[in-house]
Amino acid sequence: MASVRKLIVEVVDARNLLPKDGHGTSSPYVILDFYGQRRKTRVVARDLNPVWNEVLEFNVGKPSDVFGDMLEVDVNHDKTLGPTTRHNFLGRVRLNSQQFVKKGEEALIYYPLEKKHLFSWIQGEIGLKIYFVDDVAPPPAPPSPPPSEEVKAEPKSLEEAKSEADAAPKTDSEPPPVPEVAPTEPAPPSEASDDDAEVPDLDGIDPVEASTPMKQERFDHDQLRTSRSMPDIKIGGAIPIGPQPIPRTSSVSSFTTDVSDRFPIERSSFDLVEKMHYLFVRVVKARALPTPGNPVTKIVVSGCQVVSKPARKTMYFEWDQTFAFRRDAHDSASILEVSVWDPLISSSMSDVAGHNFLGGICFDATEIPLRDPPDSPLAPQWYRLEGGGAHKGDLMLATWVGTQADESFPEAWKTDTAGNPSSRSKIYQSPKLWYLRAIIIEAQDVPPTSSFQIKAQLGFQVQKTKSIATRNGTSSWNEDLMFVAAEPFSDQPLMLFLVEQRGPKETTVVGVASLPLASIERRVDDRIVVSKWLTFEDPNEEKRVYRGRIQVKIFFDGGYHVMDEAAHVCSDYRPTAKQLWKSPIGTIELGIVGCKNLLPMKSINGKGSTDAYAVAKYGNKWVRTRAISDNLDPKWNEQYTWRVYDPSTVLTIGVFDSCEAFGSDGQKESTRSDFRMGKVRIRISTLEMGKVYKNTYSLMLLNAVGLKKMGELELAVRFVRMAPTLDFLNVYSQPLLPIMHHIKPIGVVQQEILRTVAVKITAAHLARSEPPLRREVVAYMLDADTHAFSMRKVRANWLRIVNVLSGVIDMVKWFDDTRSWKNPTSTFLVHILLMMLVWFPDLIIPTLAFYVFVVGVWNYRFRSRAAPPHFDPKLSLAETIDGNELDEEFDMVPCTRSNEMVRLRYDKLRMLGARVQTVLGDIATQGERVQALVTWRDPRATGIFVGMCLVVAVILYLVPSKMVAVTFGFYYMRHPIFRDRMPSPALNFFRRLPSLSDRIL
Repeated sequence: MASVRKLIVEVVDARNLLPKDGHGTSSPYVILDFYGQRRKTRVVARDLNPVWNEVLEFNVGKPSDVFGDMLEVDVNHDKTLGPTTRHNFLGRVRLNSQQFVKKGEEALIYYPLEKKHLFSWIQGEIGLKIYFVDDVAPPPAPPSPPPSEEVKAEPKSLEEAKSEADAAPKTDSEPPPVPEVAPTEPAPPSEASDDDAEVPDLDGIDPVEASTPMKQERFDHDQLRTSRSMPDIKIGGAIPIGPQPIPRTSSVSSFTTDVSDRFPIERSSFDLVEKMHYLFVRVVKARALPTPGNPVTKIVVSGCQVVSKPARKTMYFEWDQTFAFRRDAHDSASILEVSVWDPLISSSMSDVAGHNFLGGICFDATEIPLRDPPDSPLAPQWYRLEGGGAHKGDLMLATWVGTQADESFPEAWKTDTAGNPSSRSKIYQSPKLWYLRAIIIEAQDVPPTSSFQIKAQLGFQVQKTKSIATRNGTSSWNEDLMFVAAEPFSDQPLMLFLVEQRGPKETTVVGVASLPLASIERRVDDRIVVSKWLTFEDPNEEKRVYRGRIQVKIFFDGGYHVMDEAAHVCSDYRPTAKQLWKSPIGTIELGIVGCKNLLPMKSINGKGSTDAYAVAKYGNKWVRTRAISDNLDPKWNEQYTWRVYDPSTVLTIGVFDSCEAFGSDGQKESTRSDFRMGKVRIRISTLEMGKVYKNTYSLMLLNAVGLKKMGELELAVRFVRMAPTLDFLNVYSQPLLPIMHHIKPIGVVQQEILRTVAVKITAAHLARSEPPLRREVVAYMLDADTHAFSMRKVRANWLRIVNVLSGVIDMVKWFDDTRSWKNPTSTFLVHILLMMLVWFPDLIIPTLAFYVFVVGVWNYRFRSRAAPPHFDPKLSLAETIDGNELDEEFDMVPCTRSNEMVRLRYDKLRMLGARVQTVLGDIATQGERVQALVTWRDPRATGIFVGMCLVVAVILYLVPSKMVAVTFGFYYMRHPIFRDRMPSPALNFFRRLPSLSDRIL
């Protein structure tokens, strides 16, 4: 039955409204407008924190150009309740319908009230629950005629029914017109839709020759017996939409024209990749075949031969398969052969004169039409089979030339994939992940014998509280446990176990409580959730036995973004709750062109081969290209698009070798994992808007052997802005993570644990797809092993710090050279600059800002104009790393190496730790010496410092500060002949100050 969608708005309450009645209060009510429908709540008298709890309902129609798809919520003050006649506007909220969710996903959200114009004074917020529901529309009741007309209408309806019944045979008995057919060449039947039910050829009667009234009467009788909705087959000599078959004895001509001339590039959405032309053959069904089995079709073109699956025997022999043959300029054959074979004898027999050959058709490939993607699909038509035993059989098929933009391409059999079903291009969606927060407060009515703890379990996730001793049958924890749950939620509930600690290692489950995930409340902000009591039951008893109760707060935290990627390469920062999503700012378009010079990953019959496919991930959308079989230079030419919500995100593309290919012994390697061949990361913010970046990236793989170049990947990327310029620039001022990460942040260690769980859930979800996206592929794309210790990364990060500080070091070195008078002209100019800044201190900040501006404009000439940034093996120290350190980086935890190797690594780690320990101690020492200046650890040093501070204060009170600054600057930059080679007295005094390092054991 038809369903009607409705929008439900629950107006809960409002907080901290503006007083309007002149006595410090307001009498608010709410008006809601949606699709031209207006609803109003009741008035709450004299309350700045009103509570309505009203449910308002709106009908949802088609998108309207007049009313739009916005829900407007206006909060007003009732002027009739109060002595004032002031303006009654208290604020409003405008929400886009794209933020609304279905029933079951709603949550209470407090929206801040907005101003109507710039000079409005508005404050407060309103709490709403908004969601869609689908109600079954009742069938319309038939209109009942008036009682006075029922008797008169009955004879009239019977008479009309009789006249219609008399006229019906006349219509059915009229045979369809049959045009004349030339005797020299039989005309093929006109086109027929694939969805139409065709009539079988009875008793070997040829429908082309059926022109007598007697045969047409038998034909119509069978048609009526088979299906009422079956159309008549009309024989005509009109121009067919498909190619004409040619005699099977015709000679084979060669392609003399270029592919680009015969196949012009059509305008489509595939504008970032090259057009790959394919010859499509769609075999639908056959009729009047002299075989009781399930025949197959064999298609031969350009030296490529493919056999279809056996036909399904219904009223016809049905295949409904599409085949795509790659067409290149060097193709020499221009004949397309489609034949039907009886499977009683192997269909691979070359003897066409045998009784297993049922007939075939030949086409001139140069006359096959080109189909542009905006056009509708080409309708299949019947063709007469020639030769073999099916002298009167017909085959319905359609053939055309198209590109990879054709809608039949994804599911078609393709020559470059060898027809492997698992190698097709697919789009996957990551599951919607939620943080499930369980706050364990206390338990009551538990045995007061020993200590207890709560163990919470959700699937494979298990967390425990600390053990607490009971007091008067009550245990209190107030601990926060967090889990990751995937939507749609499974039937598996959240389990809470009351565990009794009887010994150091002995525990016993005393009670069990469960809570279904579908009944758990959802929260999108930091509001306080009401706690609930759950009852523990005895897990060993069949009957319900009371074992105590527990007070908990359990809810889904939708205000967080569930991290499944590393934070520095994340592709999406949106919160889980859809109500908090903002509008997209643009789109990222990716064209995966192909690879070059790939290394062979497997050996088949002594020959190296690779079955490569690419995977791209951005946000919750994963794409996988088709796996091209046995090709070291695969060409995919597939294009995909994602919506961009934040420019500071990263698009990841990885290349893998499929394990679905055949191994060296000819048997399928079902246990081998898909081998990783490298990946590419592209940060959206580094791309110019509207520019197409078509570049080749090196695929580098670092493993225990070393850095290996696996090949090259060619990509085309374009970032298109959708949002207005000001809205786009405003994104850079917004926090990267949702606001809940800043209000109630999650610890670094806990965040990493939850990320590991999220990766496992995502990998398990995508592995259940068909074809599956394997776990090792998901783990590699999400960088599941980036937290592992690596001495190489430690060294690389240290060099990054040195590189960052190199600018400061160069500036200090330049100033030291200036102070040493190596360039007297430069030193003289610095003296003048010092005097200007001292006498005009207001110029310090503008001068510094102007200097940064000049540096930025100067560096604009050296900006990167080539490919977006890619993996840098030199920066990663991947080319100069030691083999032992590589083995340590890729070793599993716990370690599997020998004791001598582990001892060697441990000693090296101790040496590195000693250096870090020394550096940390030096930093702490300098800070403690600064503290010792006024803490009287050294009474004489502190006395000297305090006395000097008094002298400096008196001097600065008496002498103008500008004279002091110029004198100090000139003294510091004095010529080296006036300096002492020994350290300054101030530095000597600071180094003599005591620290706490001598108190450490």
